[in-house]
Amino acid sequence: MEAPTDISAQTDTVVRPVRDVDAEALGRVHATCWHETYDHLISKAALENVSPKRLAELWTHWAHQGPEFKMFAALVGGEIVGFVGSGPARDRDAPRTRELYFIYLLDQFHGTGIGQQLFDAAVEPDEELYLWVAEDNPRAHRFYARNGFALDGASHTEPFLGETLTEVRFVR
Repeated sequence: MEAPTDISAQTDTVVRPVRDVDAEALGRVHATCWHETYDHLISKAALENVSPKRLAELWTHWAHQGPEFKMFAALVGGEIVGFVGSGPARDRDAPRTRELYFIYLLDQFHGTGIGQQLFDAAVEPDEELYLWVAEDNPRAHRFYARNGFALDGASHTEPFLGETLTEVRFVR
């Protein structure tokens, strides 16, 4: 858990709602985060098909879903380095009415507190919600446990880039 050598990253961080103009940058960061997070779980060939442009198109849609959706970006030195999204539960058998959809942060900013800032922007204190996370992602599991989540025993296998990814559910 090494922090970046540039300590100014911590003092120059802004977390703000996602804007239309962020779509392209979010697409690039999203693609990079997928590589950094899933390289050990998904084949390199599948990950090479991740298109920052396609992810940017998705972000254009995600930014306009209504007030019950919370989408935030973290910027360091004016550049997006991570993002988070939460909103109404998507699962029919959801254990809570709200879901944390995703939180991604570029590897170089892990351990700086920016991930926590993103989480805090999208999740109310003591808010009851759930999330799905890759089964083989111990760093994320520790992060969610620190934030009051616990595994509830549910898991599923999701199609992901033409392959499969096993996810487990955390609830608080």
